[in-house]
Amino acid sequence: MDLLDYQYLKIDFVDKPLDRFGTVYPLDLYCSYTFDQILVALGKHTEQKRSSFREGALYLAEKNLDVFFVTLNKSEKDYSTSTMYQDYSINEELFHWQSQSRTTEESITGQRYINQPNNGGNVLFFVREYKKEATFASPFTCIGFADFQSHYGSAPISIVWKMKESLPGFVMKKTVKV
Repeated sequence: MDLLDYQYLKIDFVDKPLDRFGTVYPLDLYCSYTFDQILVALGKHTEQKRSSFREGALYLAEKNLDVFFVTLNKSEKDYSTSTMYQDYSINEELFHWQSQSRTTEESITGQRYINQPNNGGNVLFFVREYKKEATFASPFTCIGFADFQSHYGSAPISIVWKMKESLPGFVMKKTVKV
């Protein structure tokens, strides 16, 4: 019983199912997943077909869903200068994210992001601190859905998103830039 009491006191968050407008995804908020696990959960990978996706932004048109895979601390060894995006949490509710470097305000993708509140689109974020932990790819933490707040610039577009659920302390510690 003492061990259970000790473990109970060490719980820093309680995961909850990820859902948006009645659509429940087989993922939990603030839990960590491999890239492949996320793609399977979103239906991008199936038993019959494994997609060859390697980008940081994925649009699933059939779900009207943009999925962003964010690596917060990038090294010049692993990323080109055109992909050293400035992605970070501003506070518990706001997240600053930069689109891919070729995305302009006028592009179809840029317009989808900027007009997200009007077009019924959904934006889902996954973050990780570093690309690798030791020799393995780092898992991504699901930080949830977000809504467009504001933007500036073009190619890349800097966008401030408002998270649907406030970020807990253990996530803020990794995502905030000092």
